[in-house]
Amino acid sequence: SETIIVQIANLLSQHGVIPALLAGIILAGILASTMSTADSQLLAASSAVSSDMLNRNGKSGIIAARITLLLIAVFSVILARNPNSSVFQIVSFAWAGFGAAFGPVVLFSLFWRRTNKYGALAGMLSGGVMIFVWKYLVRPLGGAWNIYELLPAFIVACVAIVVFSLATPAPDQSILDEFDRAASGK
Repeated sequence: SETIIVQIANLLSQHGVIPALLAGIILAGILASTMSTADSQLLAASSAVSSDMLNRNGKSGIIAARITLLLIAVFSVILARNPNSSVFQIVSFAWAGFGAAFGPVVLFSLFWRRTNKYGALAGMLSGGVMIFVWKYLVRPLGGAWNIYELLPAFIVACVAIVVFSLATPAPDQSILDEFDRAASGK
């Protein structure tokens, strides 16, 4: 399914020069957008690591950014060389992790005033870990367990947020006042 555009281009190229040129233009556009997205993501990631995580500027920041860029590129090539993996599966797994780690925290932070930093941290950690646990330990059991890992991880993260937020001190009154101001729209 991931090679359908290439297969269509191959079929078009067998029916004359004009369809072959059209197929080439379509493939060139797809490759151009893919390359543009990939290099933007590489640059954003390397910049984030060097300036945001390592707080480096100048020459040391450039070296850190280049090393990060090379590491990400090598890791990406290793992932891409696996003939059994598909882009859809990788992206689906990544989005499940993103959704389970940050989705519940965002929702609870917006709609439950009792959410605190301990609950948020517990929710992010438990949601992120549960993605791996479900995909590699539970889902292979099959049957009713063969569901997309985002759902159980999201539920586990929600439970962790509630439990840890209630088991630890409530947010400061200033935070609660700010939450109430934002919720009331004033």
